Amino acid sequence: MKLRGRGAGTGLWAGLRASRPVLIWVLSVAALAVVGALGYMLLEGWSFFDGIYMAVTTMSTVGFREVHDLDAPGRIWTMVMAIAAIGVVFGTVGLVAETVMTDVASGTRKAKRMTRMIDQLQGHWIVCGFGRVGSMVASDLVADGHKVVVIDVREDSLQRAEAAGYLVVHGDGATDDVLRQAGVERARGLVAAIDSDAQNVYVTLTARSINPGLFIVGRAGAETVISKLIQAGADRAVSPYTMAGRRIVNLALRPGVIEFIDAALTRGDMAFSMEEVAATAGGPLAGRTIGELRGRGVLTLAVLHAPGAYEPNPPDTRVVQDGEHLIVSGSTEVLDGLAAGIGPASRSWQPDPE
Repeated sequence: MKLRGRGAGTGLWAGLRASRPVLIWVLSVAALAVVGALGYMLLEGWSFFDGIYMAVTTMSTVGFREVHDLDAPGRIWTMVMAIAAIGVVFGTVGLVAETVMTDVASGTRKAKRMTRMIDQLQGHWIVCGFGRVGSMVASDLVADGHKVVVIDVREDSLQRAEAAGYLVVHGDGATDDVLRQAGVERARGLVAAIDSDAQNVYVTLTARSINPGLFIVGRAGAETVISKLIQAGADRAVSPYTMAGRRIVNLALRPGVIEFIDAALTRGDMAFSMEEVAATAGGPLAGRTIGELRGRGVLTLAVLHAPGAYEPNPPDTRVVQDGEHLIVSGSTEVLDGLAAGIGPASRSWQPDPE
């Protein structure tokens, strides 16, 4: 697959760059040994094998006897070789140590390791903005079993994200380079949770242009921004303030219902859960009736025809068609088994990972 190959190539190139000091050292030692052998061939008339043997024993200072008797030029060349070997070995070791220490002190090595880990991800989620909303989104995604990469321009936010165990990318999520560093081509979804409405729109536009199949959820500070996020390419858009007001009213009027739904959706210790599942050809849903599913412990609350278009309380005689999406409830054990039989395409209106 092209995208996965890109990740593997990037990881290989990063590994070669990381081993460059060691490669320089090996090439320097080899070059000095060859030059030494050529010197013995020229000055003493030895064969290349005798010359390379003498050069290596001299460079390594092991103290073996000479292959042949040396005259004055050969002895001078041996002393030059010994001094050069000391300079190459100790000088190069010092250079390598300095490079390593500089990488560690500047955070370069840590950044390279982070990049390699992100390049290995497939089907992960990207969260742009690690504020109050973004941190909660990332936490819930991880609790649901997903890998998360956090993008933010604030260093303190990235430090909090790293401390919480997330992979991070420093930069503006509205730029192509930063999104590609986060693996947007291989991601399953993206949440634009920045405090700025304009930035969330730009992030959505950029992400959609790079990965047309990406599932995008945008945060809107104002209700009027929701339509702009949808136009920019978001699959869903939500205003936390509107949602908070609606939740407060529901908690005031029907607290038991809201608390029960929350408990069913948080995947905690509750034995009852709710899910969105897709009926796929050859899967456990397509071709079965609602009554048959009920007999297996799966209660169908609604059939989802399109975002926001529901068919509630379908009759027991209704047959589930291939490609339809169902809102179901039941015991956690039954729904987990159902999701395992369906595969990754268990979330409504989201693209399957390739």
